[in-house]
Amino acid sequence: MTRAKSKASRAPSQRQLKVGELIRHALAEIFTRGEVMDEVVSKHSLTVPEVRMTPDLKLATAYVMPLGGGEAEEVVAHLEKHKRFLRGEMAKRVNLKFMPELRFRVDVSFEASSRIDELLASPQVARDLDD
Repeated sequence: MTRAKSKASRAPSQRQLKVGELIRHALAEIFTRGEVMDEVVSKHSLTVPEVRMTPDLKLATAYVMPLGGGEAEEVVAHLEKHKRFLRGEMAKRVNLKFMPELRFRVDVSFEASSRIDELLASPQVARDLDD
């Protein structure tokens, strides 16, 4: 196994997880207070279930989802426009030597979990579980 491949397949370090949680909480606070002055973003309640950090802590990928799931792609596009403002606001809230660059993605974990729930509730699986 090559060195690059082994680094890519490693689980995140404790530092990555901690910084990701700090950034997630800061983003959630900013969204809750309605500090992003954007028509599309302000009309949605946003949830930030996860922020993943690169190993060097220079890039943060924030997974966001509007409650109800409507217009998720449009909201993410508008957040991308405001990422410089958001980075500055987070720098005021999170004490880090360098504030990471932000990248926003639509969170699809809710869809995946509902699909699993749907499969588990299907008659074929229920039949197998009853045995």
